[in-house]
Amino acid sequence: MRAAPRGFTLIELLVVMVILGVTLGLVSLNAMPSRQQGMQQEAQRIALLLQLARDEAIVRNRLIAFEAEPDRYRFLVRNDQQWQTVTGDDLLREREFKHAPITLLLDPPSTMPGGSLRITFGREPVDKPFVLTLASDSGSVVIRADGIGHFTVD
Repeated sequence: MRAAPRGFTLIELLVVMVILGVTLGLVSLNAMPSRQQGMQQEAQRIALLLQLARDEAIVRNRLIAFEAEPDRYRFLVRNDQQWQTVTGDDLLREREFKHAPITLLLDPPSTMPGGSLRITFGREPVDKPFVLTLASDSGSVVIRADGIGHFTVD
């Protein structure tokens, strides 16, 4: 005698579909970075760019500045008597903050007319240490510079 072919019941299929749906939902929630993680990544990028700008200032023997406003930041180079925005350099190009507006605090303070924040890197390998804080409604991240080329993000 042959046994009748047995398949899955509708309830078994529905249970599997619910389990898959819940699992995919949890994975998608974990895959999307939170706003705080986005701020942390932005601070890491800025710290690396600040280190690059500092090194470029020493190698080029020119002043290079980081200038930031609540919605964007850019790098400037000092040519003769004036500051010019860095162009033609994909790394030091002007960028917008992904989670703008950002509140920027610099210790010791250094602001320009118009309220933009400016950090200047000179030709010397030793600069003044500073702490740059990026804050938004989701939290804050701190970039610390020790003055000899080390930048850390807290």
